[in-house]
Amino acid sequence: MSALLLGCIAALAWGIHDVLVRVIAPRCVLYPALLSVLIFGALFQIASIMVSGKPPQMLNSFPLQAAALAVVSGAGFVVASLALYKAFFIGPVRLVAPIIASYPILSVGWAVLSGGSVSLIQWGAVMAVIAGVSIVASLSDDANDPDQQAKRRAAILWSLLSALGFAATFALGQAAAQIAPGMSIILWARLAAIFFLVVFIGIIGATYRPPLALLPLLALMGLLDSLALSATLLAGLQPRPEFASVAASMFGMISIIIAWAFLKEKMTPSQWSGVIFAFVGLGILAL
Repeated sequence: MSALLLGCIAALAWGIHDVLVRVIAPRCVLYPALLSVLIFGALFQIASIMVSGKPPQMLNSFPLQAAALAVVSGAGFVVASLALYKAFFIGPVRLVAPIIASYPILSVGWAVLSGGSVSLIQWGAVMAVIAGVSIVASLSDDANDPDQQAKRRAAILWSLLSALGFAATFALGQAAAQIAPGMSIILWARLAAIFFLVVFIGIIGATYRPPLALLPLLALMGLLDSLALSATLLAGLQPRPEFASVAASMFGMISIIIAWAFLKEKMTPSQWSGVIFAFVGLGILAL
């Protein structure tokens, strides 16, 4: 399975996940919601490892370098996820999604710094994907709201932090997946993310308990998040793993399309042009 296809799977899973984030936002506190999603995701990953029949790989001769990269990747993921949830809680989609979706620029840039080569055509394709996502997201909400300027500034900062966190997560996780078994790396990263979030919640004195009525939705979000992260990090075993990050960045656009199809939200011709633009970019990367 190619890195690009794995990235598309991640985009679909995260797109559905983000629709559910907006569903639970009015009814749940940020921190216990994210912690529940991470825990459910870890349980799904443990089940996957057990089904694969290779659980000893978690215990025997696990490279220290891979473990360290996975732990740092997990720290980056919890930062990115906290920032993403926070940004979507306080800012409009049209502002938040394009900024977070810009992280592939950092991923491809890191690939170049690591010795990879990216042609001008491929850079153009990356920019086409990001531009397409931005067109769709930027037209999804009301453009003017003078009473929300402070929230918008905060949303921009949280979105930038999320983009940096995702870029670091994928770069470090993909590097670790080249050293040790991919599923083991993903579980190490997930457990590290849970640990860091538990410590953070304890420090700020927030609650750990989400509303019981939301547990089924949070479990589904955990499954989707686990699938998306697994697909993106396993792309590290494929040629051009940075392209998985590019494809995965379409999650914001996917969530808007899902809202159009199932929640009957309006899509304008301009937004559809952004969808086409992004898919053209993906097509070029697939060549």
